[in-house]
Amino acid sequence: MPAPAPNAYVPGAVDLPAADAALIARRERVLGPAYRLFYAHPLHIVRGEGVWLYDADGVAYLDAYNNVPSVGHGHPHVVAAIARQAAALNTHTRYLHGDIVAYAERLTATFPAELSQVMFTCTGSEANDLALRIAGAATGGTGVVVTRYAYHGVTAAISALSPALGAGMALGANVRVVDPPDVYRQGPAASEKFAAAVTAAFSDLRAHGHAPSALLVDTVFTSDGTFVEPVGVLAAAAEAARAAGALFIADEVQPGFGRTGSHLWGFARHGVVPDLVTLGKPMGNGHPIAGVVVRPEVLQPFAAQVRYFNTFGGNPVSIAAANAVLDVLEREALCANAAAIGARLRASCLELAERHEAIGDVRGAGLSFAVELVEDRATRSPATALAGRVVNALRERRILLSVSGPNQNILKIRPPLCFGAAHADQLVEALDGVLGEGR
Repeated sequence: MPAPAPNAYVPGAVDLPAADAALIARRERVLGPAYRLFYAHPLHIVRGEGVWLYDADGVAYLDAYNNVPSVGHGHPHVVAAIARQAAALNTHTRYLHGDIVAYAERLTATFPAELSQVMFTCTGSEANDLALRIAGAATGGTGVVVTRYAYHGVTAAISALSPALGAGMALGANVRVVDPPDVYRQGPAASEKFAAAVTAAFSDLRAHGHAPSALLVDTVFTSDGTFVEPVGVLAAAAEAARAAGALFIADEVQPGFGRTGSHLWGFARHGVVPDLVTLGKPMGNGHPIAGVVVRPEVLQPFAAQVRYFNTFGGNPVSIAAANAVLDVLEREALCANAAAIGARLRASCLELAERHEAIGDVRGAGLSFAVELVEDRATRSPATALAGRVVNALRERRILLSVSGPNQNILKIRPPLCFGAAHADQLVEALDGVLGEGR
C-alpha cells in the first residue's frame, strides 16, 4: 500500500473519540481500503457556510483549502438555483432546452474568440478524458506530455497521465513527464528550460513510435507545487508543442473561474490561446458539472467520427448551478477579491519568511497560493515532516489547508474566493504561531 501523505490519518496512530472511531470502522468496512482521510485527527464535517466548515459538535474551521465551493460553501444564490431547477426538470441533452444554450453562450463569451464551442461532462476527469480523445482525433497522434507531479483525473486514460497518484500508478508508454517551471530552483531560465523539455519529450515520443498529440498542463501547476512564474511560460511551451505537431490543452479544473485573481482563466496570464481548455471543480460550486471549451476546427474531426453523449453532463440542474456561479463571480467581484486577498497573503507570508528559516519560497497568483518549507535554505532540501506537522497543528487551531508537490513539503492554500482580509490575517497569525513552536 502507498505510504500515507504527511498530513493523512494513519489508523491506530492517535486515540479518537469513540463515535469517530466507530464511524471510521464502518467507513472502512463498506468503502474499502483505497479511500484516505485528511489529518492525524480526522474531521467529521456536517455543514459549510461561506469560508467556514462546521464539525458534528458545531465547531467552526476556517477553510483555506477547498477550491471546489469556489464562491463559498452553501452560497444561497447557487442553492436556490439548484432547488428551483430540480423542482422543474432534470433530464439529458438530447431534448431541446434553452438554458444549456444560453449558458454555453455566456461561458464561451469569457474566452478568446477562437475558443467558441463547449461540450459538457460531469467531472474534470471526464473533461480531460474527452479533451484527450478530441486531440487524438485532430492530430492522429497518441503521445502526451505532462508535468512530473501532475494530477489530471481518475479515468483509466487520465490516471495514466497523473503521476501525483503515486508510484503504483504506472504512466502510459505514450506519456512523457517534464519538470514544471520552478523559478525557485531553476532561476530566470525556467521558461526556456520548460519549453526545451517539452520539445525533447515530444521528440522522444516520436522516436518511440508515438506521434505527438497533446501537451496537457494545469495552468498554475497545482499538484506540482503551484508555479505561476515566469509570466509567458505557457505561451513558450504551447509554441514548442505545436511545433512538434501537438495541441495545447489548458487544464483549468483547479485554477479556473477567477482563482488567479487577474484573469478568469489561468492561461490568460501567459498571453496564450490554448487549443482546448478543460473545466471542472468550481464550475458548479460543488455540483458535478465540467466541460471542454475548444476551437471548432479542433473539434470537427472528432465530431465527424463520434456521436458524443453524456447522460448527466450538462443536465438542467447542473447548468442552473453553473450559471448561478457566474452570477456570483460577477456580482460579488470575486476575481478582484482573489487578487487583493492573494496580494495581502503574499506580503504577510514574505514577512513571516523573515522570521522563519523554514520558509524557503512564497508564491502564488490570487488565491492559488503556496508556501514551500525547506530544511535548509542553502540546499533547499524539502521539509516534508515539518509540512505534515504544520498542517496538523493548524487543524488543531481550526484552520484547514493541505500539502502538495512531489515531496509534500509545500503548503497548498486555495480557499473559497470569498476569503476576506480578516480570514487571511487569521491564517497568517496561526501559521506564524505554528512555525514558532517548531523553533
